[in-house]
Amino acid sequence: MKRIVRLIAFVLLASAPASAHTPQQAPHQLFQEGDLKLESGEVIKDFSISYVTHGTLNQSKSNAILMVTAISGNHHRIDFMIGPGKALDPEKYFIICTDAIGNGLTSSPSNSKAQPRMQFPKFTIRDMVESEYRLLKEKFGIEHVVTVIGPSMGGMQTLQWGVSHPDYMDSLVAMVPLAKTPAWTVVVLEASRKAIMNDPAWKDGNYDAPPENGVRLWRDILNLLAARTPDMYQAQFKNGMDVLPWMQQQETAAMKAFDANDWIYQTWAYERHDVGTTAGFGGDTAKALASIKAKTLILTGTKDLLNPEFEPTQMGKSIPGVKMMTISPGTVTGHASAGGFNTADVEFLNREVGNFLNMATNGR
Repeated sequence: MKRIVRLIAFVLLASAPASAHTPQQAPHQLFQEGDLKLESGEVIKDFSISYVTHGTLNQSKSNAILMVTAISGNHHRIDFMIGPGKALDPEKYFIICTDAIGNGLTSSPSNSKAQPRMQFPKFTIRDMVESEYRLLKEKFGIEHVVTVIGPSMGGMQTLQWGVSHPDYMDSLVAMVPLAKTPAWTVVVLEASRKAIMNDPAWKDGNYDAPPENGVRLWRDILNLLAARTPDMYQAQFKNGMDVLPWMQQQETAAMKAFDANDWIYQTWAYERHDVGTTAGFGGDTAKALASIKAKTLILTGTKDLLNPEFEPTQMGKSIPGVKMMTISPGTVTGHASAGGFNTADVEFLNREVGNFLNMATNGR
């Protein structure tokens, strides 16, 4: 439990606000895809996808890794796994870290000129995957990747990649994912969305400044409840009432972290997700997962209160040859186990994902 105390005080699902870049970080890039047709039949006009890269693409274009991000996250989301000697080593791999539709960097309600705010069309997790697929094919000419990896909503995209494009990768690494969003998660997301939409300052999405009361409550529900566990609070606050001023500090620090409308749109995609509704599977989640050909690693967090561990643990059994692991057994960091804030979790993920990738690629 002592290690939990070292967890950084504020656990965001994103590792940094979407606009956070330093001169030492890889340059932020945009790829214009033109109009992006969604599976609903609607179109995101003038669509662009945001990404950064680490490392060098080899001549045969055979060393690429695709990273997909969490809800409210960005391309920095798993920076703790990228670097020399880490699981995603840029001296070995060419790592493409993408931004999901609606995260404020890729086309989103907050930055679209043609379809601003609530005029933006609703999208799905599969639409995110297809925008990423176009980036790899059209921008880089990549026909196959070593792995697709992501946490939380990124884990959901990862499994969807395996269903939508089963021959495109050697492996999949899905951290605290879902294959089909369960009722519990839908309730959590609906509560966070109501927190914003019931704030009069939201103004039906046409706010001039962040709807502060709604955003504060949204952060309480998501980051201070669902993304943490009771055990973490017990370790951090011996006197229960000491949590209240800390809670207010975290709310204030988060006010500019993510746009309220962007959050609403990403939750709509998140809660409706089911790999079984991919074309050709007739709503059969198990059948869709059974179609995955890539070597698959599913990593769950103990007492995850956002993406309950029972869902990927049960659903994952349908994936041929799947390997399932609990992130650093003995810690109780829940959804935050894939957040990069706990030393034991970070060490575990780098070690086990690195070993898995070596196995999946036969050490090449």
